[in-house]
Amino acid sequence: MFQRRSFLKMTSSAAVAFACSSQLNSSTDHTIMTVRGPMRPSAMGFTLSHEHILANFQPLGDREKHPWTYDLDEVVKVVLPYLQQIKKLGCRTFVDCTAVALGRDPRLLKRLSEESGLHILTVTGNYAAVNAQFLPSYVFTDSVEALANRWITESRSGIEGTGIRPGLIKLGFNGGPLTDAEQKLIRAAAITHRKTGLTIGAHTGPAISAFAQLSILEQAGIHPSAWIWIHAQNELDSSQHIKAARMGAWVSFDGVSAETLTTHVNLVKRMKSEGLLHRVLVSQDAGWFHVGQPHGGAFRTFETVFNGFIPAIRTAGFTEVDIRTLFNDNPANAFSISVRTSRS
Repeated sequence: MFQRRSFLKMTSSAAVAFACSSQLNSSTDHTIMTVRGPMRPSAMGFTLSHEHILANFQPLGDREKHPWTYDLDEVVKVVLPYLQQIKKLGCRTFVDCTAVALGRDPRLLKRLSEESGLHILTVTGNYAAVNAQFLPSYVFTDSVEALANRWITESRSGIEGTGIRPGLIKLGFNGGPLTDAEQKLIRAAAITHRKTGLTIGAHTGPAISAFAQLSILEQAGIHPSAWIWIHAQNELDSSQHIKAARMGAWVSFDGVSAETLTTHVNLVKRMKSEGLLHRVLVSQDAGWFHVGQPHGGAFRTFETVFNGFIPAIRTAGFTEVDIRTLFNDNPANAFSISVRTSRS
């Protein structure tokens, strides 16, 4: 089991009240934007950097005619105990990476944040993975600038009239050479980052897509440190992870489960051996109350990082400083609101 006492001691100094955080300037003070407002990066504490609360995989065409619905109280009843469980294990911040049109629900996340005591981040952006099934029609008709303005507006004014602001830009790519729509997404993300300082989290997988995105960001003058390679574990050539990290990108190994534990431990060991642990994020891509299924269907819980991965890397020789780097320092740096431009 995860050594809770030592972990809590390690993170207790990071606890900062939300009452104080509301005084921060989110655009200039290197803040983190949560569903309850801005806070200092030092308040994040132990962070799960890529997880999910709810998912809606109903095709957009069907959704317009006969949308699946869900009861907010039922979702809270199902999900809240899992969030309370990881809060007891020492988690302080939870990044919900559920994309626009795939179940993003800022009101739900704010309620769960209030009831669990966890800091929760939500997203702006659009998702072209799964062959663009979940791309709203406006993505195809908007100009790059108009698309970016949608995301910038959410960042500045809040999502869908809620006043709840996103903490990152979440994009989705299919993993191969970039399609026209995917190129539009990453170009719009570059504009949005320059205007808002929000980090770009890109569901990517294989390296061919990753480096195509980085090339476009470079052309737009955006530094790789503004970009997270989500699902990097799906690229089997670890030299590609090393290459991206040395450029300054964030490399996210976010598929931790009982079945993939050894793979993720080995990936992180390799990055440590290369002196690149400070560019790595680790999470589980777990959760998912599935809209349209009775009581949300099968739910994958969030504790494997605590009860499986961390004991395994301790056994492999990782120190408490290494663990803090992975789960405290790196997320605080990765999700800090700051415009990161390339050096010329």
